[in-house]
Amino acid sequence: MASNNTYSQLYIHIVFAVKYRMALIEDTWAERLRMYITSIVQNQGHKLIAINNVPDHLHLLIGLNPKQSISEIVRFIKSDSSEWVNKQKLANGGFQWQEGYGAFSNSRSQIDKVVNYIANQQEHHRKITFLDEYRKMLNDFNIEFDEQYIFKLPQ
Repeated sequence: MASNNTYSQLYIHIVFAVKYRMALIEDTWAERLRMYITSIVQNQGHKLIAINNVPDHLHLLIGLNPKQSISEIVRFIKSDSSEWVNKQKLANGGFQWQEGYGAFSNSRSQIDKVVNYIANQQEHHRKITFLDEYRKMLNDFNIEFDEQYIFKLPQ
């Protein structure tokens, strides 16, 4: 239990893909998905600062409540939202998020830049693929990674 004089300011940029990086998120229901995920984040006690998607992946920036781990909030978001998409019958043949995610911490001074980056995903991905974007993020944060585990395609 946190004491009354515990304070935090934790900004986390989270990125995850549709299973096999399939382009299943359609414009016709993407806004509803973002609203649903926003409610999940808020119901878990976090602050959603920015959210956007393209057909094969999603970015969100949250103000993380330290009472819950990053892995736990991501698990809630992915499981609840994929169940919702399937119950609503929005994606043909079923919908799942890819295993794994990226989580990147940002300082307060970076927030406007990250919000702008997330807001401009559609334009951004006219120039760079998701996989190249994700590799760049990992490299920019000096995160070692194994290529075989980066949002795999079906075998």
